[in-house]
Amino acid sequence: MEVEQSLAAVDGTIVILDGSAGVEAQTMTVWNQADRHKLPRLIFINKMDKENADFKGCLLDLRKKLGIIPLPLQLPYREEDKLAGVIDILTGTKVVWDKSVNGRTYKRTPLSGDYLLESQRKRNETIDILSGSDDDLAKVIIETNSMDNLSNDLVQAAIRACTLKQQVVPVLVGAAYKNIGVQLLMDAVLKFLPAPNERNQIYDSFGSEFVGKVSKVTHDKQRGPLSLIRVFRGNLKKGARIVTHKGVAETVQRIYAPLADEYREVAMIEAGNIGLCAGLKSTVTGDLIIPNVSVLRKAMNHLSTVDVSSKEEDVVNEEVAQKLFLNTVVPDAVFFCSIEPPSTAYQVALDTALKEIQREDPSLRVFYDETTMQTVLGGMGKLHLEVIKSRILSEYKIDADLGPLQIAYKECLEEPCRGSWTAEKEIAGHRQSVRMELTIHEKKYDDRFRLDNSPEAQENLRLIRPKQLSFVRKGTLAALERGPKLGGQLTDAAITLHRLVIGKGTADTFIMAAAAQCVRYVLSTAKCRLMEPIMLLEIVMPAEHLSAIQADLNRRRCTMLEIRSRGSYQKVLRANAPLAELDDYSSEVRCISSGTASVSMEPNGYELLSAMDETSAIRRAHGLE
Repeated sequence: MEVEQSLAAVDGTIVILDGSAGVEAQTMTVWNQADRHKLPRLIFINKMDKENADFKGCLLDLRKKLGIIPLPLQLPYREEDKLAGVIDILTGTKVVWDKSVNGRTYKRTPLSGDYLLESQRKRNETIDILSGSDDDLAKVIIETNSMDNLSNDLVQAAIRACTLKQQVVPVLVGAAYKNIGVQLLMDAVLKFLPAPNERNQIYDSFGSEFVGKVSKVTHDKQRGPLSLIRVFRGNLKKGARIVTHKGVAETVQRIYAPLADEYREVAMIEAGNIGLCAGLKSTVTGDLIIPNVSVLRKAMNHLSTVDVSSKEEDVVNEEVAQKLFLNTVVPDAVFFCSIEPPSTAYQVALDTALKEIQREDPSLRVFYDETTMQTVLGGMGKLHLEVIKSRILSEYKIDADLGPLQIAYKECLEEPCRGSWTAEKEIAGHRQSVRMELTIHEKKYDDRFRLDNSPEAQENLRLIRPKQLSFVRKGTLAALERGPKLGGQLTDAAITLHRLVIGKGTADTFIMAAAAQCVRYVLSTAKCRLMEPIMLLEIVMPAEHLSAIQADLNRRRCTMLEIRSRGSYQKVLRANAPLAELDDYSSEVRCISSGTASVSMEPNGYELLSAMDETSAIRRAHGLE
């Protein structure tokens, strides 16, 4: 989640690899996140001073696992079998760092002999790769019929153009702990990654008006809540009145320039910069910040032909809204647990603490379960929820109790189910009545709520006012969030409304409640299956422990994906495993391997449970096992 929040605020990234480990499981996760944001990247192969560092193996990993074209611009340079510097392929020089001042200074010298020949060969390979993507470079090569006399400026311009279009990824090497290669990496950021005005062209529709986005919210003991805002266009000044895209108006009391863990107060943030704003009480991660609502309407009108000034409810251009607002992807929770204060006197304080923490961490889900009358937390893992409990105790002085962890199962329909429901009640002397008929089925279109387009249904449904229909939509879709078996989210389900009769004078809230009751009634007769969360495991271990760990994984209903060698002594095993079978698995792996194995895991979708496993899961959820 921290990575996701950061990627929404930057224009380019540096992906750091361990020279001895190559592309690891978490590297692939971060790479896929950067792909979603379409970010240009540099790769820095770090720790090349380690004895088992493998530069060629890292390049092979990049091609195989990430499916990219790595463009090595440097080679490691060793003296007495120890990393001393790098070979700059483009300039044909070696760069050696001064160990006496901890690598703060370096010296360039021309290459000679075998090093020079190797550098020239690599330079030609680089130019050959670039010429396939950059027309300007290819044109010069054709005209001169040579690769040897091309200027470095021309080659660097081609590298930059191809990097911005994400056709290649420049690769640099070094050892950050010794400062080897760090200065050249910073130079590469300036040369090859985009400037702020070369990205986020969608915000050009705002013209010279201010527009920014909240990428993170944090709480400071002295300053209160601080919103980290990336300014895309215009300027944000101290004391400015701003509005979120949800229509909430706020005033920026102070602006700070974040310098690591120190904050320096400034009067203004300019376009392309990131600042911390104090005094914003309602902003959350992902909020678009603008001077006023009319500015947003003008920008959306510029981007779309949809009339966003219409006052009809639920008139939204989803494509435009998604481009502007939904950059941060919040992963689904995989664990749930209840949380209770030590006494009712702390309930308000606990609700306030959870609200503040949820502003900081959008991956934390907080909701009230009306069935059990408990506050429920949803998180990304056991450790995630334990950290939340620890923060509530240390920062808010509330000794809250967490209930037993429950796995976040999902549910899916086996076949469509159709039913009708009638809700009638007298409230304050007014008779309220709603009769409806609908079908819950597998989602086939983008919209999860549709009207039956048959002539018989249309004759009835055309009499329903749009405002009433919007409340029916809200009620039905909210009810789909709880399945009939364990209350899990119903996946890939949609609703088709066949008939709706609303009594005169029926309140809108009654319509929404009746729609939810109808969905719950129809689901109670439906055939559903449970789906369990699956985790992608990557275990790195000495070769002698492979068979024991494999046997343990087979016992846990795992599916083996890949086993490969890393160096002479280590094996890397990748497998899909049900989350239900991985309770405290890190400790188990360390016990089996005498502490020599390491494991990383990440969510990897959901799979259907067998009938026997489903029965066992329901019994566990009800506390019967």
